[in-house]
Amino acid sequence: MSHVDVMSLVGTAVPETLRADGHIACWFVVVDGVMRSGPFISREAAGASKAIWHLELARRQHSPHALLA
Repeated sequence: MSHVDVMSLVGTAVPETLRADGHIACWFVVVDGVMRSGPFISREAAGASKAIWHLELARRQHSPHALLA
């Protein structure tokens, strides 16, 4: 089963477009060590995306066509 987590970036690691808007931190959803969604400007938004990834991965695991999804 895949591992889904939320990763944070702070300071100069934050994408320039977000830093230009005054954000000093952002969050990404990481699936099996690969950034899959984000950047998000709130931890809550990243958490919601993480939940969606869990649902999608569970759907793929239980689908008879999982390799095609």
